[in-house]
Amino acid sequence: MNSIISVDKQYVAGTYGRFPVEIVSGNGSIAVDSQGKEYIDMGTGIGVTGMGYSDPQWVKAITDQLNKLQHTSNLYYTEPCAMLAKELCERTGMSKVFFSNSGAEANECAIKVARKYSQDKKGEDCYTIVTLVNSFHGRTLTTLAATGQDHFHKLFNPLTPGFVHVAAEDFDQLVDVVSNTKVAGIMMELVQGEGGVIALSQEYVSKVAKLAEEQDIPLIIDEVQTGNGRTGSLYAFMAYGISPDVVSTAKGLGGGLPIGATIMSAKVESVLGPGDQGSTYGGNPVASAGALNVISRMDDEFLQGVKDRSQYVFDAFNGAKGIKSVTGKGLMIGIETERPAKDIVNECMEMGVLCLTAKTKVRLLPALNIPMDLLAKAVDVIKTVAAKE
Repeated sequence: MNSIISVDKQYVAGTYGRFPVEIVSGNGSIAVDSQGKEYIDMGTGIGVTGMGYSDPQWVKAITDQLNKLQHTSNLYYTEPCAMLAKELCERTGMSKVFFSNSGAEANECAIKVARKYSQDKKGEDCYTIVTLVNSFHGRTLTTLAATGQDHFHKLFNPLTPGFVHVAAEDFDQLVDVVSNTKVAGIMMELVQGEGGVIALSQEYVSKVAKLAEEQDIPLIIDEVQTGNGRTGSLYAFMAYGISPDVVSTAKGLGGGLPIGATIMSAKVESVLGPGDQGSTYGGNPVASAGALNVISRMDDEFLQGVKDRSQYVFDAFNGAKGIKSVTGKGLMIGIETERPAKDIVNECMEMGVLCLTAKTKVRLLPALNIPMDLLAKAVDVIKTVAAKE
């Protein structure tokens, strides 16, 4: 057995069902293991390395910052943090950003903002956050409570109280909850990633946004996985034509370094005051420099490239042998196969293509700039494996 795999098994907590592969390097959309085998990476660290491995511009941005300042306390100002916040606000039309280290932390902050806003206006008993069945919002006790999947609720009870889950696309159920509960916020992913890569309908999202506005309920859009160009828009909410009060994001934002962001509209920008929230590493100069490089490159031409690649993948898989359905948006894609998804993923890995799963589906989250020849090659491998009897 590979020595690193042996060391990992002995000393690292056994919380991951790892594949028997040690990745040692990467370039663009190609990952290389310890035996020198190359793989086309269609997972990007679960939607993180959106510009691919060792992207030269990104590497330069973080290296330049490392040679200046790797960290300082949030008691002081730093340029990368400020400029990243400016870029995010200007690109989204929102007003303020709180930086943290992960998607779960970004969602925790979003929940805090919604609760404090609503309790300040409607009283201390207004704290319930409504989320959707099949959602996934993180692995802290609070974001597990927010997650609308029963499996996660059985592991670490008691979870944080104050969450109600309603069925996606069932607007009447949401109206019923809002009518009979003091709701402090509505939180949803526009494409349910861990829940099976299912995009919400335009009609449902528009109705939810209108209801939230009419009832003065903060609307939180969880863009941890959908954000940062993944769905073909800078953020998925833009394609739906809505104006959320809070947007949480992480994953692809840092390009491979840990960073989370909670982006707030003018409505809630002043909810958090000094001491109300904090993060030791939030807005870290190196992570922020990397994120600023990533976001600043996502112009209309780049995002059109994501849409073009998406169309290619959907066209290739729709109606193909062994494929039941294709779901998702942009380069966040779920493929329902006739054969078990885990078998498809394992066989693709043997043939040099790394894929993921989500529920019963094969999940694809390739680099947003993956070269078309590599994308075509990976698609052909997946189609070949899926077509096997």
